[in-house]
Amino acid sequence: MKIILTGATGFIGKPLALKLSAAGHHLVILTRDPALLPWRVTPKLQVLQWNGQSIGKWSAAFEGADAIINLAGEPIAAKRWTLEQKIKLLKSRIDATRTMVQATEAAKIRPKVLINGSAVGFYGPVVEGDVAEDAPCGDGFLASLCEAWEKETEPLKNSGVRVVLLRTGVVLERGGGALAKMEFPFKIFAGGPLGSGKQWFPWIHRDDEFGLIEFALTHEDISGPLNATAPDSLRMTDFCKALGRAMHRPSWAPVPAFVLKILLGEMSTMLLTGQKAIPQKATQCGYVFKYPTADQALKAIYNLQG
Repeated sequence: MKIILTGATGFIGKPLALKLSAAGHHLVILTRDPALLPWRVTPKLQVLQWNGQSIGKWSAAFEGADAIINLAGEPIAAKRWTLEQKIKLLKSRIDATRTMVQATEAAKIRPKVLINGSAVGFYGPVVEGDVAEDAPCGDGFLASLCEAWEKETEPLKNSGVRVVLLRTGVVLERGGGALAKMEFPFKIFAGGPLGSGKQWFPWIHRDDEFGLIEFALTHEDISGPLNATAPDSLRMTDFCKALGRAMHRPSWAPVPAFVLKILLGEMSTMLLTGQKAIPQKATQCGYVFKYPTADQALKAIYNLQG
């Protein structure tokens, strides 16, 4: 397949690019700074510069492409959520997605599918009950951000392009993401749940994130929202116990909610609330998770034997 990919310098995008390239796909990477991508350009791996805001020469690559995977956007937890940072978080996603859509619409032979990033934050805080893809948009900044982000893909719905909205939970793997921040207290025997520990913690191993993306590329029956979360959604307390087991450390020192609010401001809501987002569509369509439980995922991440 000829695949257009944005966000290839990130925690998900970079290894995904390597995986897709190794699988033999013709990969076209759009990036603001090609110097950040150390890969050797080949006939099947192109790196094109774009600004994520307007159509340029790079849009010619959309002609006859099979698929687009759009993961572009300012990292959600990179900085405190000041008003300026909120605008940056929203604008980076809106601009990139809108530009993707414009480039797709301009192609004479359009890509068949757009897999567009989103997050389970779309649902807002949900205290109890399973949250499948048909659940409504929730409250809060993350919910409004995801809703606006997804809305930018709507012009493609009537043009024959299949759109998949990848609502991702917390992606687990070493070397970055939430786990890199969560594991440090456990290393010094001070790990424990955040806040009350009763909030849901929807997660997915990065290998299954990749697996779902590849699954959605080839399964034409998948469209619209797709929860990228593992079947074994846990409450924060139970996830931290699983992390402690994997690291051979106790999970005993909870971080009070007020401390997180002081340190992170409004961003703390991302850690203190959650929802039991379930992968209903993925399982109904036949996707088999490599790591369905947190113990299995964390065991693989920390290379535990037996």
